[in-house]
Amino acid sequence: MRTSERMHPPTNSPANDLALSRKRRQNLRFIYFFGAFGGILFGYDIGVMTGALPILQQRWNLQNSPFDLGLITSSVMLGAILGGALAGRLADRYGRRRLILISSIVFIIGAALSAIAPANGVGFLVAARIILGWAVGAASALVPAYLSEMAPADIRGRLSGLNQVMIVSGMLLSYVADYFLDNISGPLSWRLMLGAAVLPAVVLFLGTLRLPESPRFLASHGLVETAREVLQTIRPERWRIEDELQEIQRTVRHEHEKGQAQGHYKAFLQPQYRPLVLAGLGVAALQQFQGANAIFYYLPLIVQRLSGASTHSALMWPMLEGAILVLGSLFFLLVADRINRRALLTMGGIIMALSFISPAVLHLLMPSLGGNTVVIFLSIYVALYSFTWAPLTWVVVGEIFPLAIRGSGTGLASSFNWIGSFLVGLLFPVMAAAMSEYSVFAIFGAVCLVGVLFIRIWVPETRGLTLEQIEASQEAI
Repeated sequence: MRTSERMHPPTNSPANDLALSRKRRQNLRFIYFFGAFGGILFGYDIGVMTGALPILQQRWNLQNSPFDLGLITSSVMLGAILGGALAGRLADRYGRRRLILISSIVFIIGAALSAIAPANGVGFLVAARIILGWAVGAASALVPAYLSEMAPADIRGRLSGLNQVMIVSGMLLSYVADYFLDNISGPLSWRLMLGAAVLPAVVLFLGTLRLPESPRFLASHGLVETAREVLQTIRPERWRIEDELQEIQRTVRHEHEKGQAQGHYKAFLQPQYRPLVLAGLGVAALQQFQGANAIFYYLPLIVQRLSGASTHSALMWPMLEGAILVLGSLFFLLVADRINRRALLTMGGIIMALSFISPAVLHLLMPSLGGNTVVIFLSIYVALYSFTWAPLTWVVVGEIFPLAIRGSGTGLASSFNWIGSFLVGLLFPVMAAAMSEYSVFAIFGAVCLVGVLFIRIWVPETRGLTLEQIEASQEAI
C-alpha cells in the first residue's frame, strides 16, 4: 500500500487544497505577527520614558542634573549596544528563534527591576535599564533578520516594515499609558509605566514558543529536511519551495567553500563583503544621529521649555506624534515594495533636514516664534521619518548582509544604531542646557543631509531581489 501510494500519489481534492491554503495563511499570519512582536517591546521602552522622565525629574530633584536625566534615558541604549552585537553573533550559532525567546525573558527581568527601583535610586534604575537594554538590542537585531529570512522577495519590504509598525505601536501604547498613569498620585505612576512592559514580554515569550526556525539558518546548519518543512508551511506556491531551497543551499555551499566561519567579524573585512557591511552599518548609525529619539524621549520637556505648558498637557504631544508614527508606518506597508529603497530614503532625508533647519532659520528671523510652531515642524519630521528612514533602515539591515555574516551583521548594525541612540539620548539634555534647542535641531538637520549623501554613494538598491541575488550582485562588482 505504501509503495503504491509512493508510485501514485493521490490527487488532492479542491476541498483539501482549500483547507491547506487556509492553514498556510493562518501559519503565515501567526509567524509574521509574532516574528515582529519584539518590536512592541522595542517601541514601548523607547516611548515610556517620555512620560516617566518628567515625574522622576520632579520627585528625584533632577531639574539641575541634565547628565543624570540623560543617563537614565540612555542607559537602555547602553545595554542595547552589547545586546545587539552579542545576540546577532549567538543567533548565527544557536538560531534566531531561540535568541528571541531568551531576550523576552531578559526583558521581563529588566522591566520588573526598573519598576521596583528605590526612591532617588539613579544608579539602580540605570543598572536595571542596562539589563533591559540587552533585551531591546537583541530584539532590534533578531527581528529584522528573522523576518527577512522568512519572507519571499516580492513582499519582504512590507513584512520587514511590519517590524516598524510594531515598534511605533509600542511607542503609541507607551504614550497612552503615560498620559493616563500620570493621573495617579505618588511614585506608583512611574512604577506602573515602567513595569507594564512585562506584559508584552510575556506575550512574546508564549508566541515565540510556536514559531519555526528560519529555513536559511536550518539549511546553513545541515538541517535541509527541516528547512523544507518550514518552507512548506509559509510558501503558497509549492513549486517555488525546491527552487528556493536549492538557491539557499548553493549560497551555503559557496560560503563553506570559501572557508568562511559563520558569524566571524573578521569576515566583514573581506573585499566582497566590505561595501555591504559599510552600507548596513552606516544606515543603522545615521538613522539615530538624525535626532529622532531626541523628539521621542524629550518632547514633553521640549514643549514645556518652549511654551511653558504643564507636565500633563505636554504629554498630549507624544500621543499625537505616536499616532503620526503608526499612520506613517501603515502607509509604508502600501509603498514598501513599489518604490525603490534609495528613492524613499533620499526624499525622507531631505524633508527631514528641512523640518529641523526651518525652525532654526525662522527663529533667527522671528525670535518670538511660538513653541507650538516648532512642534508642528517636528511633527512633519516625524511623519516623513515614519515611512522612510524608520522602517527602511531595518529593511536594508535585514536584507543587505550575506548569509555567512547575516546574524552578526544585523547584530553589529543594531549596536551601531544603539550607539547613536545612546549618544543622542545622553547628550541632548546637555546640549539643550548649553545652547538653544533651535541650534541642536539645526545640527540634526545637517546630519540628515549627510545621510542623503551616504545613501546616494554607498547603499545599493535591493527592492525585488532575493537575499541570494543581493549577495551575488555585490560579488560580481
